[in-house]
Amino acid sequence: MNILVAQSGGPTAAINASLAGVIKAGLESDKIDQIYGGMNGIQGIIEDHIMLLNSIFEDEKNLAKLKITPAMYLGSCRYKLKTPNQDPSDFDAILAAFKKYEIGAFFYIGGNDSMDTVEKLADYTKEQNIDVKIVGVPKTVDNDLMQIDHTPGFGSAARYVATTVREIAMDTYIYNMDTVVIVEIMGRDAGWLTASSALARFDGSVAPHLIYLPEVEFDMESFLQAVKRKLFKYHHVIVAVSEGVKTADGEYLSSDHEKVDKFGHTALAGTGTMLQDLIKDRIGCKVRSVELNVCQRAAGHCTSETDLSESMQLGKNGVKYALDGMSGVMASIFRTSDAPYSVEYGPADIHGIANAAKPVPREWISEDGTDVTDGMIQYLKPLVLGDPDVPYADGLPDYIIRNK
Repeated sequence: MNILVAQSGGPTAAINASLAGVIKAGLESDKIDQIYGGMNGIQGIIEDHIMLLNSIFEDEKNLAKLKITPAMYLGSCRYKLKTPNQDPSDFDAILAAFKKYEIGAFFYIGGNDSMDTVEKLADYTKEQNIDVKIVGVPKTVDNDLMQIDHTPGFGSAARYVATTVREIAMDTYIYNMDTVVIVEIMGRDAGWLTASSALARFDGSVAPHLIYLPEVEFDMESFLQAVKRKLFKYHHVIVAVSEGVKTADGEYLSSDHEKVDKFGHTALAGTGTMLQDLIKDRIGCKVRSVELNVCQRAAGHCTSETDLSESMQLGKNGVKYALDGMSGVMASIFRTSDAPYSVEYGPADIHGIANAAKPVPREWISEDGTDVTDGMIQYLKPLVLGDPDVPYADGLPDYIIRNK
């Protein structure tokens, strides 16, 4: 049979490793002939923007380079499928592509919204008795997918966040004056990535001094008092804050209700900047905010080998599950030990994953909500380990990019 793979959502430093895993498993299987890639996610499949991948990645050098290349080789989209009852046209177009290219299995690499697409397609093909296996392959730097210990892309993003916060602290320590730096980190509804900033600490440096996650309500006055106490003790204070921290009424601190994306997510308008202005007005010390923004998602120079290896394995496993006759599942990973670190792989039912988000457990957040516990540190440590062999050319990482 032929297979089809696509990528969706926000980029990560490891999503192409999962794509490499799907391609490698397809090339090595005597049950699979052609491997097709949908350009720009499900939207490209609907619009019949599909390319053949075999000839490119039969070259082992290209496949190895794909594994370490950040972002999405096939491109992405933010496209929400309507239900067939609302509008069957998307499903008609997708099934037409499956038929045209003789597709026996479809693999969608993505996060929460992408798993929504997997669920809808798996249910529809089952209802219509269409023999195409639909399998999800996970990714998201937010680490908020259900039924998986940690998501591909998170470990590398966590490594980047911790490294950057450590370097910001080193930069801040040089001045002999009270200074606050607010580091805004991605995480709309789950604080995993912000929690990873705690790995920045080392002998002689306790930065970040304060960590705020969306799982705990944010109180302005308590925040100001905490900053004042840390300033009195340390004189230099690094605050790591999730973009999605919420006030007691459940509102995002930086909500912009006039802007909503296709999936109904409220746009956020700059939590770090708001807290910078608050400290400037109420405390009056030197203060600046740093928004890590897109840099934390696709920092290929800061990937962890653990992340890349696991991501590639999950791509391979997705193909295995389809060949075993499974549909409506996501390739998943389950931790069996922190020290020594070990995991097991297996399929997870997509219906327990789509349209849900996994929060940071409350027991991994300090009682006062301004730090994380040792349990979180033990969970995080193995995910950032290992240095992949990244090829360099002219002093810069040598990535692969699709010829458009």
